[in-house]
Amino acid sequence: MHTGQIIQLLAGFYDVLTEDQKIVRTRARGNFRNKKTSPLVGDIVEFKESENDTGYITAIRPRVNELVRPPLANIDQAVVVTAATQPSFSSNLLDRQLVALEEKNISAILYFSKTDLLNEDQFKDLKAIASYYQKIGYQVIFPEQLQPDQDLVKLRETFKNQLTIFMGQTGAGKSTLLNRIDAKLNIETGEVSQALNRGKHTTRKVSLIPIDNGLVADTPGFSTYAVFEMTDSELKNYFKEFQKIGLNCRFRECLHLNEPGCAVKAAVEDGTIIGSRYTNYEQFIELIRSQKPEYKRKGYQKKDRRKKK
Repeated sequence: MHTGQIIQLLAGFYDVLTEDQKIVRTRARGNFRNKKTSPLVGDIVEFKESENDTGYITAIRPRVNELVRPPLANIDQAVVVTAATQPSFSSNLLDRQLVALEEKNISAILYFSKTDLLNEDQFKDLKAIASYYQKIGYQVIFPEQLQPDQDLVKLRETFKNQLTIFMGQTGAGKSTLLNRIDAKLNIETGEVSQALNRGKHTTRKVSLIPIDNGLVADTPGFSTYAVFEMTDSELKNYFKEFQKIGLNCRFRECLHLNEPGCAVKAAVEDGTIIGSRYTNYEQFIELIRSQKPEYKRKGYQKKDRRKKK
């Protein structure tokens, strides 16, 4: 029996990287379907090796975490690539991703791409927003025009002994950024549609790439992101600044909506909390409340109303 980590899923095959840096192409045993689970890129697995450097997966080790979008497991950190323009900056899309990462206990690094395309006023405004995210506890990389490669140095320093995913909106420049980090990757990149203000999907699979003694994933982009795996009462726990300021609310279970004595709403009014963060929080609350129950995730089963013969 051998152990390794899945680094790529392609056409039903799982490429597994072993401890001695050997790559074995495997398939998953049929019993995983019976268990209603399947291996994910990033999984630590046990497998039996057969002839011609092939094998089949027999077991999946317990996961530290997993994401639905992108489908990955055992992630240490995520580089959230956020476009300054082309497509337009969206605080809503950024916060959606940060909430999902906070819920999975995955560290987030915010990388603002295409800052060189901004005029002076746009650059100043977006830098102020980036500084806010840094103030509340996120690592932020905001490339300066006078130091175009300093951002790469900062990024590469974070890769060692980590499984890092690159995620973000289609057209934000994830693949371009990875090509700058390592030109040998030669990842396909795409143009941004001026009519739709969004990019074309160029990354079509999830795979892990060895870079600087770590594993890095380039993942397919998206134009929308609506993964909320928490209740409305839990959402506040995944806004970093709400946790600390919320300790001063009059009511312990304050949802920061209409309750009297809410310290979070007071902080929004005096500018301590940026307005877009609270607006996004309110919208996410409504989205969560409007979601249909996911019976499988909650452990429920729908009743079979068919008459038994």
